[in-house]
Amino acid sequence: QGVLSDLTKVTGLHGLDPVVLVLLVGIVMFTLGFAGCVGALRENICLLKFFCGAIVFIFLLELAVAVMAFLFQDWVRDRVKEFFENNIKSYRDDIDLQNIIDSLQRINHCCGAQGPEDWDFNIYFNCNSDSKSREKCGVPFSCCIPDPAQKVVNTQCGYDIRKKSKNQWEDQIFVKGCIHALEAWLPRNIYIVAGVFIAISLLQV
Repeated sequence: QGVLSDLTKVTGLHGLDPVVLVLLVGIVMFTLGFAGCVGALRENICLLKFFCGAIVFIFLLELAVAVMAFLFQDWVRDRVKEFFENNIKSYRDDIDLQNIIDSLQRINHCCGAQGPEDWDFNIYFNCNSDSKSREKCGVPFSCCIPDPAQKVVNTQCGYDIRKKSKNQWEDQIFVKGCIHALEAWLPRNIYIVAGVFIAISLLQV
């Protein structure tokens, strides 16, 4: 319940319970599964035509979304940036959300949406706020460049780091934003992404 509640904050779907979306997806999957199974068992042409038509429609919808995302990359980038910033604002509000962001930053060697300065969106890390937080003007530990010699994670490694000059940041934290990291990841793995998309498409067809 807590995770689903946080989704409304980070996606901007205020007033819409994410459980409703989960239920709608479940109803669609059940309907398609029922139509395909019963249609095949009973050799009911109407149900099979409905099943086939729905699968083709979903496939074309996925294809259209992929093409639109490619054509309107700037719009998609802005939405992803907004999504990241909303996540940063809610970082300390939920432990599950916090773990997701930490994992994303640690795996992709990135910090913030566009860079470490984005952590000013969070009241605990903001440099200009009147907050008495010890994390003020810092970054989460997941932004820190790990030290191979350390066996235990230093959760305080990002404290006060943004009080230093930017030239010193590169020695201690990741300075690349997560959006740029994901954009760099896609070209390197384009064949894997394309293969997964084709495999899913073939399974649907």
